[in-house]
Amino acid sequence: MQLDSDLRESITHRLREFDVRRATSTAGLRHAAVALAVVQEGRGAVIPGLAAPAGWSEQAALILTRRHAGLGSHAGQWALPGGRTDAGESPRQAALRELSEEVGLALPEDAVLGELDDFVTRSGYLITPVVVWGGAARELVPQPQEVDSIHRIALSEFLRADAPWLEPIADSPHPVLCMPVGESWIAAPTAALLYQFRELCLCGRPTRVAHYEQPLFARR
Repeated sequence: MQLDSDLRESITHRLREFDVRRATSTAGLRHAAVALAVVQEGRGAVIPGLAAPAGWSEQAALILTRRHAGLGSHAGQWALPGGRTDAGESPRQAALRELSEEVGLALPEDAVLGELDDFVTRSGYLITPVVVWGGAARELVPQPQEVDSIHRIALSEFLRADAPWLEPIADSPHPVLCMPVGESWIAAPTAALLYQFRELCLCGRPTRVAHYEQPLFARR
């Protein structure tokens, strides 16, 4: 899937036509935003079972990170660039700020293509996912206190026939949603946002994901 104007127009149109769901109750929740940044695959992602391109690839990809192993919460987990919204910030502004701070990708506000549904986590966050057009993004630099590594994962990887995985969990009627990546996997909430992006933005299928559960390790 090439990173080109046709892909940008398609994603923008689908997001514009989507009836975004906002959380009905926000009492006691901490507000956050994450960026689903569409960029060039570049030299790929260092992940077991996922082959890296021979050179610089212009195929479309998403930026994911591994959180710093020394963080107090969600250490070492897969994540989209993002974090808490500051006072007076919109989710779009927060997503762009976090993208710049965490991976060194500074973008203007018109790079935002749209938003996906709010997702309320078991750890008490209300996350607004913001879809962003990042272009080539050739120079990415991890913020050393928060990010251990940056990964460009081709959009084709999220279209695998074996994705998503749905795993039952004892304390909920809803399953945990996971997205396979190479020989690894990503769990909700990040995986739920990736799946909704896949279904809506890439496949044109409006899909809800807010009901999916998160594994126990992601609830801390």
